[in-house]
Amino acid sequence: MNIKTLLSCLSLLSLAVPSIATAAAKATVTVSAFGETQSGESVELYTLTNRNGLSADIMTYGGTVVRLITPDRHGQFADINLGFDNVADYENKSPYFGCLVGRYGNRIADGTFSLDGANYTLVVNNADENVNAHLHGGDKGFDKVVWKARPVIRGHDAGVTLWHTSPDDNEGYPGALKMKVTYLLTDNNELSIHYHATTDKATPVNLTNHMYFNLQGEGVGNINGHFLTLNADHYTPVTIGLIPTGEIAPVAGTPMDFTSPRAIGERNTADHEQIRFGGGYDHNWVLNKTYGEMSLAAEAYEPTTGRVMTVQTTEPGIQFYGGNFLEKDKVVRVGKSGVTYQHRTGFCLETQHYPDSPNQPNFPNTILRPGETYDTTTIYQFSSR
Repeated sequence: MNIKTLLSCLSLLSLAVPSIATAAAKATVTVSAFGETQSGESVELYTLTNRNGLSADIMTYGGTVVRLITPDRHGQFADINLGFDNVADYENKSPYFGCLVGRYGNRIADGTFSLDGANYTLVVNNADENVNAHLHGGDKGFDKVVWKARPVIRGHDAGVTLWHTSPDDNEGYPGALKMKVTYLLTDNNELSIHYHATTDKATPVNLTNHMYFNLQGEGVGNINGHFLTLNADHYTPVTIGLIPTGEIAPVAGTPMDFTSPRAIGERNTADHEQIRFGGGYDHNWVLNKTYGEMSLAAEAYEPTTGRVMTVQTTEPGIQFYGGNFLEKDKVVRVGKSGVTYQHRTGFCLETQHYPDSPNQPNFPNTILRPGETYDTTTIYQFSSR
C-alpha cells in the first residue's frame, strides 16, 4: 500500500469513527471558587468530567450536586439536576436541592428517640398542624455545612472526596460522627456516591443525597410524563404527618405500585389516603433485596428526550418524592436556567433506611456503634433509548 492510499484510508477511518478521539480523552477534575457563605466561609466547586463528556459539579457547601449534565438520545447535553447558580440561594431558598443530608435523612417523629436506656431530644424543624418531626438532620444538618474536599482520579473515573466531623450533641445527636463521602463520575456514565462513617458513641445514622431530577432538563416542564419503575413490592404507609405507621404494606392494587413502568402523573392526584397525606408521592419503598447487597432499586425514563436513569444501592429503601411542595410553599425559586421552579418540576429518589427507624423496632437497624463502620453506596447511571 502506497503512502497516498494509506493516508486516504486513515482519513476515511477518522470520519467513520469520530468517537475514538472522544474515548481517548482523560477524565478530569477542576476546582474553582463558588463564592462565600453568609458567615464568610469560602465555597469551592469541583467539576468532574468523564471521557464521554458527562459532567457533574459538586460544591463543598452541603456536598451539593449543583449540575449534572447528560446526553439525550440525539447526543444533546443538558443539565438534569435542579439547583441554583449561587451559594446565597442555596442558603436561603433550597428545599435540599442536590445536597448531602444527615445525620438522619428523612423524619424522626417528635424529634425524640431512646437508645441504650437514654432518651434523646433532637431539633424539631418540620412542624405544622399535622406534623411534629425532626427532618434531614435538623436546623443545621450536613446540607448546611462547608465540607473539606480533595479531588480524586481513579483510572478513567473523576471524583471528589469530602469529609466532615459532626460533634457530640450536634442537633441533639449523641457521639462525634466522622464522615467521608466520595462522588465518582465513572467511565460507565455513573455517578457513584460512597458514604463512610464512624462514631465514638452509639448514634442513629442515615445518610443520603437529595438531588431533584428532571430528565427533560432542569427548568423544562413538569415531571408527570416521566415513567418510573421501583423494584419494590412493599412500602411503609404514613400518617397525615408523613411519619411511618410501622406497617410494611403491599403496593399491589394501590397507586403505590411501580413494579412495572408507570407515568408519575398518572396517579399522583388519586383519591387514596396515602396520596392525600403526601400531597402526591412522598413515601419510602421497601426494596426487593438483601440489605447490604448492591442491586437495582429504580429506573426513570423520559420519552421525549429518551434519557434513562437507573438507581442501584446497598440500602434497604428508597424515598420517591414527586416535588409536591415546589412553589406550593410560596417560596420563589429561580433555577440556573432562569426559569422559576414550579409544582412537580423535579423528583427525588433518595436511597435510605426507612424514616423514623429509631422509633420503629421492626424496621432495619440504623444505630452505628463504636468500632463499627457505616459503609454504603448508591449509583445513578445515565443512558438513553
